[in-house]
Amino acid sequence: MAVKPSPTRKPLFRRNRIFTDYVPALIALVIIFWVATAIRWDFVATLQFEFLWQFRWALLQGLGITLLLTGVAMTAGLPAGFLLAAMMQSPWPPIRWLAFVYVESLRNTPLVLQLFWIHYALPSFTGYSTTVLQSGMIAMTMQSSAYLADVARTGIQAIGHGQWEAAKALGLPRRVVWMKVVLPQALKIIIPPLANIAIGYFKASAVLALLAVGDLMTVGVRIANFTFKPIETLTVVGIIYLVLGYIFSSLTYRLEALYGKSEVGR
Repeated sequence: MAVKPSPTRKPLFRRNRIFTDYVPALIALVIIFWVATAIRWDFVATLQFEFLWQFRWALLQGLGITLLLTGVAMTAGLPAGFLLAAMMQSPWPPIRWLAFVYVESLRNTPLVLQLFWIHYALPSFTGYSTTVLQSGMIAMTMQSSAYLADVARTGIQAIGHGQWEAAKALGLPRRVVWMKVVLPQALKIIIPPLANIAIGYFKASAVLALLAVGDLMTVGVRIANFTFKPIETLTVVGIIYLVLGYIFSSLTYRLEALYGKSEVGR
């Protein structure tokens, strides 16, 4: 026996179409109209961007340092994050508490505060001083390790309990269990969030300009102060961040899709 469609579904479907299709389009048109009428286009016509071509090598150098800072933070932070995640799984409470205090301290304080503390306060306690670039690398690596520890812990906890029991039944040493069984699987699980954290630190590295680390934002601020053209300079710097962030995000989506296909193909 055929089931007749409910008479209330069609109006409800149309009402949903209004909210999902027409309302966002109307809001977008209002925003475009407001922007078009609010912007002083005569001022926009006076902006000059061509002078930035002479600073292209300085900007590229700053971009290289930004990528270096991001790469070091992720490359050094990932094994540190796995180590912290393993400490959180330790049966000894003092080790778990130590990892907990480290992770929570670095996750719940601003990166700029950690940067200033490492560069100005740490030398007073230890007698060792670091350059601004070294301080930036240390601060970003320490904070990324705290965030990556949480991500790594999620990947480790996703490993089935049966695999731990099977490895224990086979008498595998704990180091072999971690290196051959747990970490390879956990690493595949955390690839998508790992890429998102890398993109986040690529953008967050702009905070290091407060110490004039030499990254892209630092170079942009110096050029702006030298040429007295902050709008053009910082607009171009923002476009560079936007383009690279979009490229990295697209690569992340492809990585997630590739990883999803490999999981489906199993």
